[in-house]
Amino acid sequence: QVQLVESGGGLVQAGGSLRLSCAASGLPFSDYRMGWFRQAPGKEREFVAAISWRGDDTNYADSVKGRFTISTDSAKQTGYLHMNSMKPEDTAVYYCAARRADVSDYRYWGQGTQVTVSS
Repeated sequence: QVQLVESGGGLVQAGGSLRLSCAASGLPFSDYRMGWFRQAPGKEREFVAAISWRGDDTNYADSVKGRFTISTDSAKQTGYLHMNSMKPEDTAVYYCAARRADVSDYRYWGQGTQVTVSS
């Protein structure tokens, strides 16, 4: 059974930092990519960042490039999203997701964690 469990959300002031974690189980990690998505109130879910589980292939949304860093710890089977220089527009529910490296759709999703950035 595949499980993705996010943690680390919370309230932070603009300019501050947070680190989100995504603990994964039940996946053949070497064949998968992990992604982070977010959904703000009244908006559609949007892509934030993605990484191979080996950590050697990353990509980011333009809105977070240079501020957010995605990483993995294969030994812990955990992925991370390091968020710096945060802005009020980063406020959203953040989800981690996983997909096979050879397909485009993310099949597995976590329950989400709330991130709120105050101005």
